[in-house]
Amino acid sequence: MAVLKITSENFEQEVLRSDKPVLVDFYADWCGPCKMMAPVIEEIAGEVGDVKVGKLNIDEEMEIAQKYGVMSIPTLIVFQNGEAVKRDLGAKPKSAVMEMLK
Repeated sequence: MAVLKITSENFEQEVLRSDKPVLVDFYADWCGPCKMMAPVIEEIAGEVGDVKVGKLNIDEEMEIAQKYGVMSIPTLIVFQNGEAVKRDLGAKPKSAVMEMLK
């Protein structure tokens, strides 16, 4: 499955109302560690069928980032049943991100 572009237009439908857990990567184009995470996020999206994977650009969607207290990036948040259930900050190895999805 491809990585979803999460925006304020589709956040409720794709994340909060999803019947699957959703991993959201809060990032910005200018962020070095975010760029390091991009291939990892892409790879995970291609491997996991039971989890949606999305990216949310905090510069474009500041309100959502503020609502979930995203102060530094990259921030990864796993949403389940409309709730943020797990979060992690900074660039991580793929194994650490996969661990979040368990």
